[in-house]
Amino acid sequence: MKILVTGGAGFIGSNFIKYISSEYPHYKIVNLDKLTYAGNLNNLSGTEGNPNYQFVKGDICDRRMVQEIVGDKIDVMVNFAAETHVDRSIYDPNIFVKTNVLGTQVLLESALKFRIERFVQISTDEVYGSSPELLFTESSPLLPNSPYAASKASADLLTRSYHKTFGVDTVIARSTNNYGPCQFPEKLIPLFITNALSGQELPLYGDGLYVRDWLYVEDHCKALDSVLHKGKVGEIYNIGANCEKTNLEIGELILERLNKPKSLIKHVKDRPAHDRRYALDSAKIRDELSWKPDTPFEKGLAQTVDWYIANQKWWEDIKTGEYSEYYRKHYVLRDSS
Repeated sequence: MKILVTGGAGFIGSNFIKYISSEYPHYKIVNLDKLTYAGNLNNLSGTEGNPNYQFVKGDICDRRMVQEIVGDKIDVMVNFAAETHVDRSIYDPNIFVKTNVLGTQVLLESALKFRIERFVQISTDEVYGSSPELLFTESSPLLPNSPYAASKASADLLTRSYHKTFGVDTVIARSTNNYGPCQFPEKLIPLFITNALSGQELPLYGDGLYVRDWLYVEDHCKALDSVLHKGKVGEIYNIGANCEKTNLEIGELILERLNKPKSLIKHVKDRPAHDRRYALDSAKIRDELSWKPDTPFEKGLAQTVDWYIANQKWWEDIKTGEYSEYYRKHYVLRDSS
């Protein structure tokens, strides 16, 4: 099998490539990534010598390039390529529409033209909006509240339409919040870990009682393996861990793990349209595809904290590089000095 993975230098994409390379060493993998601020080839350390792995720098909105790649005997496509950070979508929605909506349409058009065997769209629980009590099922209405979530919902609808209208074999996977190694340090868990390691305050939106369901990235990769190989054509699969925690709890657990004072937590002005709670009903993927998460949160968080401790240069290079001005503007409250 020859797989095109788009956005494979990002957090989840790179973990997926490493997982698939290990589980299916005979598969050929083409990684198409634009290498924007969150794309980092260091995430793929160890794949350089793999004869079945190829990296191509490019934009999923580049129709000609995408068709050249897909036309070279690609069997399946897994689309991780996306602008993903809610805060950034508030500051600049345009790039989210371009990459997440128009880019997905370019990929789907190539999937149709070359009749690939399967197109897997990587989505998010945020397309459902917020729910104070209920679990979202795959049939729940899409009620996105941020430009990011709206762009992902639009991509999902396009994916569905290419299956219904043109017969493209599509599957949509919607996961809860991921965490683990190589996650870009503007996301909550790596931001809190790296700030704490640097002696900087942890900026916590509002009262900090926003609830998310936390899924270890390797468990997500295993779920996507099941979706790719066993998922039913045209279906949607929710992927969650049933591990709901508030952002305040996350901050306190990280500080406890690092033996840092809770006084580092600093409540800051809330962001617009901040969804109170995301939570998914994952019964469908558990029952139909026999998947379940293997990593308890305590273990996954410990492994994640230890990874950032052991890979300090990785995140320091990010925070002091091209990303540094954005990071300091939005996430640094004070220096340890």
